Amino acid sequence: MHNNGATAIAIDGPAAAGKTVVGNKLAKKIGYRFLDTGMMYRAATVVALDAQADFNDIDSLLDAVEQFEIEARSGANGETLILINGKDITSSLRSHDVDSQVSAVAAIARVREIMVAAQRKLAADGGIVMVGRDIGTVVLQDARPKIYLTANLETRAKRRFLEMKDLPEHPPLEEILTAMRMRDKIDSSREASPLRPAYDAVIVETDNMTVEEVVHRLCELVNGVTS
Repeated sequence: MHNNGATAIAIDGPAAAGKTVVGNKLAKKIGYRFLDTGMMYRAATVVALDAQADFNDIDSLLDAVEQFEIEARSGANGETLILINGKDITSSLRSHDVDSQVSAVAAIARVREIMVAAQRKLAADGGIVMVGRDIGTVVLQDARPKIYLTANLETRAKRRFLEMKDLPEHPPLEEILTAMRMRDKIDSSREASPLRPAYDAVIVETDNMTVEEVVHRLCELVNGVTS
């Protein structure tokens, strides 16, 4: 996507592949805005949890989700802030309850329609790094470059374990591993926008790379497109 020379950069991949960290750092390096679209689906999950919706009943989930207004803003340090009905709920988005239920919400076609429309609107002016699971395949099909970050399941589970170790309710590694395995299955097999690399995406395996090494690789890809 190009507007006045600005570009939309798509970064997709499974949970804990490093999308958010490296996407944010990349955006800062090149002076782009940043949006973690996964936080929008997490916000919908928070709403459903608060409404005590039945996560096995699509109608129950939709009743909860369609009642809120979602807004994504950039924070002082370039991070994504998510507001629901005007209230900043960003700090609530990384709980284990949200982690274990977000794929059920994100699998609902109507929820994805609402989110994709909002994401395309946010990207309309270009100059944005957008991360998620269907950015290159659905949301921004004209993005350049398209990047698919991945790592093996054990690596990703350990990363999420370290991210959550300071939370009051810190789940054990094995529980995170099991939940992530199930989430991968749901994300990759859902009918609406399944997780997969775009046909023209560059796949970057991050298992043995530091954050800075991944950011450097992504900068090379961006420079290759814009030079």
